[in-house]
Amino acid sequence: MTGPGAGTSSGDSAAWAEQAALASAGPPRADPAPAAGPLPPRAEPKPPLLNIANALTIMRLALVPVFVALLFAGPDTDGWRYAAFAAYAIAAVTDQIDGTVARRRGLITDFGILVDPIADKALTGAALVSLSLLDELPWAVTVVVAVREVGVTLLRLWVIRFGVIAASRGGKAKTLLLNISLGLYVLPLDGIAATGRAAILGCGVVVAVVTGADYVYRALALRRQAGAAPVQSTGG
Repeated sequence: MTGPGAGTSSGDSAAWAEQAALASAGPPRADPAPAAGPLPPRAEPKPPLLNIANALTIMRLALVPVFVALLFAGPDTDGWRYAAFAAYAIAAVTDQIDGTVARRRGLITDFGILVDPIADKALTGAALVSLSLLDELPWAVTVVVAVREVGVTLLRLWVIRFGVIAASRGGKAKTLLLNISLGLYVLPLDGIAATGRAAILGCGVVVAVVTGADYVYRALALRRQAGAAPVQSTGG
């Protein structure tokens, strides 16, 4: 008796062997799906409007009328003076804290960028006017600083639809010098301490004028840039 391959040609044997191998290997496998492309970057979530940094800014605004009330409650009484100084000092310290907190925790918002310098101006403006009303500060100093502060605020509002002008380092230095000097003017000081606070105030006024001119330049540059390129609206 002959084997199954008897009487067949060598070509038929090869074909039969190939078919047997394919049958044992099973059905052909599908090609793997192509790898997906890179996912689009996810938009960073915006920080909440009510956060610790903005809360400190709002607290500074709320302390302004408290400071004024304490100062006029007893302008000739050391106790009331120290109480007014405490309110002013707390408000001034929040100005140094809120910006640092916002940057480190990623809590920078358009509200904070706009309202933070307004709170600074409200505090220093209230101190300047109050001390001038008490004849403890020349009105010329108050007028120069007030014109600068109001002018910068109006500039920010003038260009707000093109962008927000953040406070510069010079502006922060101006605020620090004014806060130190005005806080010392609230205290009942005399002698060399009184001379020192007057010198610090003079430096603050000079920096205020120089940085005021810089804000004018930045506002005009922002308007020129907005006029040269189409404005892209952003959400929020």
